[in-house]
Amino acid sequence: MAQIKDLLLQLFFALMPFVLYSFYYRDKDTNYSRKFILITSMICLFLSMTFASSVEKGIQFDVRYVILFFSLVFGGFRTGLLIMLEFVLYRLYLGGPGIYSAMVILLITFPLSVLLCKVYHRTREKYLVILMAGLCYSFFPLLFLYIDRPDYILTHLAYHILILPVHNSVGVLLLFYLFEKSATDKDMYLRYQQSEKIEAVGQVAASLVHEVRNPLTTVLGFLKLIRQDEAMPAEKLHRFIDTCIDEVKRTEAILSEYLSMSKPLTQKREEIDLARELEAVVEVMTPYATMNNVSLALHVPSEPVRITANGAEMKQLLVNFVKNAVEACSSVQKGNVSLRMHTDGPLVKVHIRDNGIGMNKEQLRRLGSIYYSTKNTGTGLGLTYSYQLIRSMNGTISVFSQPHGGTEFTLSLPLAAITPV
Repeated sequence: MAQIKDLLLQLFFALMPFVLYSFYYRDKDTNYSRKFILITSMICLFLSMTFASSVEKGIQFDVRYVILFFSLVFGGFRTGLLIMLEFVLYRLYLGGPGIYSAMVILLITFPLSVLLCKVYHRTREKYLVILMAGLCYSFFPLLFLYIDRPDYILTHLAYHILILPVHNSVGVLLLFYLFEKSATDKDMYLRYQQSEKIEAVGQVAASLVHEVRNPLTTVLGFLKLIRQDEAMPAEKLHRFIDTCIDEVKRTEAILSEYLSMSKPLTQKREEIDLARELEAVVEVMTPYATMNNVSLALHVPSEPVRITANGAEMKQLLVNFVKNAVEACSSVQKGNVSLRMHTDGPLVKVHIRDNGIGMNKEQLRRLGSIYYSTKNTGTGLGLTYSYQLIRSMNGTISVFSQPHGGTEFTLSLPLAAITPV
């Protein structure tokens, strides 16, 4: 029973590189490095040799060769050499009658591991090479021990013929399968992310060119008319110039939205009172709402509601949502936009509701996508920036809308942690 427990423990040590990889690289934007392989292999080898499986006094077994082969395949020759050096130094430190046997077996298995590593990288039958490695790491020690201590081998023949080869083969097969699959999946995910970024940049570039070209074409046309007609009446000239200025301002607005989205979000955040931020935004947006014949209503708690955010970014986010809501109501009679805030457990929820034109299912599905806008004159970058900012704060956005039935955005953000006094 004790031997089974020891073997299972050794199997766990063999799988530790996969376990550590899964934890460490789960949320990272990179894949494993040789440094990671070296550190994890050194930890696993140390634990495996410290808690080795003892069959008889002076005779111990662990997964040293499995770890050695793993470090060579995934970390390279230098990594494998350092692991071998660690084994030699630690084995000398542990002492005992088995030092001589361990060193002789290592002199055989290390060159064999290097050879198998080269075959592994060149062949398609990788799992056959792994199985061969597992069997070799069992039968070479068996052969040497039979020459050195035949009485021991005859006593524990079943252990060395049946249990140890299966244990080593299962250990190395499981480790390689799980680690390689995880690393391959990570590679595919990183490539997919990169292709998404490239596609997004292409979409933004194409849309930006289209959006900027329209006002520039208008300006160019009016400037040509002004140059051709030198005797143009002053009133007409002023009208043409005003149109050119409006188009230039439109171009500037498009570029500003693009820059706000492409600019990385600041990491400098502090506790802010969301209720007061909403009050400030409503105060700023009231003249714009009045100009569009839309009324603004605000309902917030009197006590502070604190979140961790960048004040300027949060204000820009709220302005984007309120501005969109006001513009959605500009074509309806008695347009109304209401902002309501309340806490819900560890979250604060902000509801921005309008009675505007609403959106259909296709518009809702594409909402927040790069350069998608429900307005003919819009770029969609403001809302994309807002979605990006909410996600960076570990928040969520939900939308309910019906054509000609208005829209309600619900922003859910985590409350700031309460510091005990």
